[in-house]
Amino acid sequence: MSALENIKTYNTMIRTRYGETDQMGVIYHPNYYIYFEMGRTEYLREAAGISYKDIEELGVMLPVIETRCIYRIPAKYDDELIVKTAIKQMTPVRIAFSYQLIRAWDGAILADGETAHAFVNRNGRPLNMKKYSREIFDKLYELVNY
Repeated sequence: MSALENIKTYNTMIRTRYGETDQMGVIYHPNYYIYFEMGRTEYLREAAGISYKDIEELGVMLPVIETRCIYRIPAKYDDELIVKTAIKQMTPVRIAFSYQLIRAWDGAILADGETAHAFVNRNGRPLNMKKYSREIFDKLYELVNY
């Protein structure tokens, strides 16, 4: 059973670009984190109905505090990929996302990843999101317990 099976997910479609490859025509590994960021941004916009920009305009930043990626099968130039994103865990002070990078034409899982983010103010001080903006906290938390 997939780690993303019983929670609200959102799929973002992307196509790899030549500039993202190494000399072997394989997508250079740091680009997977860019794909995860694309998935996370669209997930928040589509599943939660709030954009990163909206969150930042409230004075809330989401710096990355942990990352993990397991590379299974290389992505290659011009592959159409699905970034399947979900909120894995959430507390009042942090939020963690899970990702699967899937090759669209055959459904092969190319990578599994996670990022964890702190809720902080513009000065980098931790925020209790439940107290700071109950409305946003509830929107996001609802997706964890979907």
